[in-house]
Amino acid sequence: MSSALLVSRPHFDSRAAAQGLPPEKTPHLELQIPQPSSGSATVGYRSAKYTPAEWHSNCFSILRQADTHRDTAWDIQQDSKTLCQDTEAATAQTQAVGTRLLGQRLQDIHFWKSELQRHIDQLRADTESLLALKARLEKTLDTTETPYAIATDNVNCRRRRPAPDLVRDIVEEELLKEVDLIRSIQALLKTTTAQVVSQIRNNRDAKQMLELDWSDKYQAYNLDDICGRYNNMSPDTRRHPSSATQQEQVCNPISWTNFTRDNLSKALQEEKASETLRELVERVLNETTDDLRVQCSVVNQAFSHRCEELIEAKTQLEMKQAEVLEQIGIQEKNIVALQLAIQNKEAPLRVAQSRLYVRTFRPNMELCRDEPQLSLEGEVGQINATLTSLHQQLSQARDILSRLEESRMALEKDIRFKNHSLFIERDKCMVHRRKYPSITALSGY
Repeated sequence: MSSALLVSRPHFDSRAAAQGLPPEKTPHLELQIPQPSSGSATVGYRSAKYTPAEWHSNCFSILRQADTHRDTAWDIQQDSKTLCQDTEAATAQTQAVGTRLLGQRLQDIHFWKSELQRHIDQLRADTESLLALKARLEKTLDTTETPYAIATDNVNCRRRRPAPDLVRDIVEEELLKEVDLIRSIQALLKTTTAQVVSQIRNNRDAKQMLELDWSDKYQAYNLDDICGRYNNMSPDTRRHPSSATQQEQVCNPISWTNFTRDNLSKALQEEKASETLRELVERVLNETTDDLRVQCSVVNQAFSHRCEELIEAKTQLEMKQAEVLEQIGIQEKNIVALQLAIQNKEAPLRVAQSRLYVRTFRPNMELCRDEPQLSLEGEVGQINATLTSLHQQLSQARDILSRLEESRMALEKDIRFKNHSLFIERDKCMVHRRKYPSITALSGY
């Protein structure tokens, strides 16, 4: 059974170590007489007895090793304390910088999100105004069918005028101009409507891009806001080692800003295009309305002038008809008088011819050309000449009476034509033109 060397535990001042003071020197250890031991306490010792020199050497070796370990521990404690203080400050500073950058990022996102929202609202308002203009254009296009139907109906009605009045007058020219004007206006309205529809589509596409960008920024703002609210006392934080690795396919701040700027630039272009198109549509509606109303007034004036001409011509024909009827009556009386005059010459002619006939029976030398004979021959010749003149005059009177009758019939026929033409112009066309749309209807309201 071997003897063991027992040493006392070195004194260690914990308060001095906490205050950073150097450790006190270890007091001189008094050797105590070892007591015999057995069991686990003697493990590692040889069974033979040590020499005093070995015993002292072993004791001093253990003391030196303890001093070395104690000094090393104290240095490590000082380095650890300094390191903890430095890392604490660095970590707090880094966290503060991260929090500040998150706040700046939130401000940037809020700014661009506000710009996106403003342009989204503007595009929505532009689209709504374009939809209203589209409805006005379509309503105006439908309204132009009424004047087109009126103009074409007027043209077709005037084709049913009688032959003498079937002329290409100023009314027909203005009506054809009105038809061509309405066709060109309808084509212009259709083209403008197509432009409005295309612009509405572009506005909606740009608005959709802005809304997608706004939605992404809204989510990013909420996430960064949550990140900014995290602190060291937050209970819902945990470790995510893989989150510190750089993600693939991520953009940089410049490309992030340029993406939003490009979307806003495209939206601004569509807003300017919408404003220009709205001005164009308003100008088109106003100009087409003015053109239609002006042409309508011109056609109405032409109809009024034409009706006045027809009324004036009809009045002149009726006056001339009255004169012809009067002349026919007078001429008929003249013919009766001529016939009576011819009839009245029959008896004197018979008397004179009878006298001459009877005197031809005078005997011998009594049959001479005496004064009575010459007078009777002259009387017969005069009566025959008078009858010839009367018959010739009667023939002329009957011929002129026939011509007067023809004039009367022509006047009556022309008066009927004028009445029919006046009915078409005034009672058909002009009454139909009263249904012409108003300025408000032609403007699309």
